[in-house]
Amino acid sequence: MGTSVKRTTRTALAAPVLGLAALFASAAPALAADGATVADLKPVPGQPVDGAGGQGMVEISGTTLSFTLAAQGLLADAPHAAHIHFGADARHECPTAADNNAAALAGETNEGDHLTTTEGGPAYGEIVVSLTKSGDTSPKSGLAVDRFGVGDDIKYSRGDVQVSEEVAQAILSGQAVVVVHGVDYDGDGAYSAGDRGMSDLDPSLPGEATDPAICGVLNASQMGDMPSGGVSTGGGSTTGTEHAGLIGLGALAVAGGGAGLFLARRRTSTES
Repeated sequence: MGTSVKRTTRTALAAPVLGLAALFASAAPALAADGATVADLKPVPGQPVDGAGGQGMVEISGTTLSFTLAAQGLLADAPHAAHIHFGADARHECPTAADNNAAALAGETNEGDHLTTTEGGPAYGEIVVSLTKSGDTSPKSGLAVDRFGVGDDIKYSRGDVQVSEEVAQAILSGQAVVVVHGVDYDGDGAYSAGDRGMSDLDPSLPGEATDPAICGVLNASQMGDMPSGGVSTGGGSTTGTEHAGLIGLGALAVAGGGAGLFLARRRTSTES
C-alpha cells in the first residue's frame, strides 16, 4: 500500500508541474521580444531617386508589431509598396551597386540601369511583413498596391500586426530591412514598362512599380526616440497588457496546480 501511495503522489505532483512548464514554454517566446527599432531610409545605390528618403519605425511587444512609415521624394501620385524584409541567409543589409549584376529580364533593356527587387533579394531577403495601410499584412499582400501609401509625401501608422517569433527576434536583432518600392526610371511621371519591362514579381505590373527605391536596416532605438502618436498608434496604453494577461494566466495555473496537488495528496492519504 505504501508503494502505491508514493506512486500516486508522484503522479499527482508531475501533472500540474508539467502543465505549468508547458504554459511557460508557450508564453516565453511572446515575452522574449520587446523593444523599438528605427530604419533611416536612403536611396538604393544606382536608382534614380536622388533626394528621396524617410524613416521606418517599428515597436515590438511579444509577437505584436506596430509601425510608422514616412517617405518623401518618391514618384508623386503613385502607390509605393513597402515591406519589412528578412531572410536567414540574407546579408541583412540594403543592396549595393554590386548587386545590380543579373542578366536582363524579359523585356528589359539597359539592364545595368535597373536594380530589381530580385537582385536586391540576397541583401535583404524575402518579404515578412507588408506595411499596408489596411487589411492583411502578410507577404501575400506584398503587391497590394491599392493598400499602400500614395505620392511623394507618405506617412501612416498601424498597430496590432501579428508576426512570428522568428520575425520579431530578427527585427530586434538588426537583421530586418525596410524597403519602399517604386522607381520612375524614364522620368515620364508614371509607372510604365519603358526599358525596364514588366515586373519580375508580377507580369501585370510595370517593373518600375516593384523595384526598390529607398531602404534602411532596422536598428535598436530608445523609446524616447519614437514619435508620440506614431509607432504607438494601435498599441497606445494597451501595450504590455498582453503580458499582464499571460502573467495572470500563469498565476491561475499555479493556484490551480497547487489546489490539484493538495487534493490529490489528501485523497491518497485518506486511501492509505
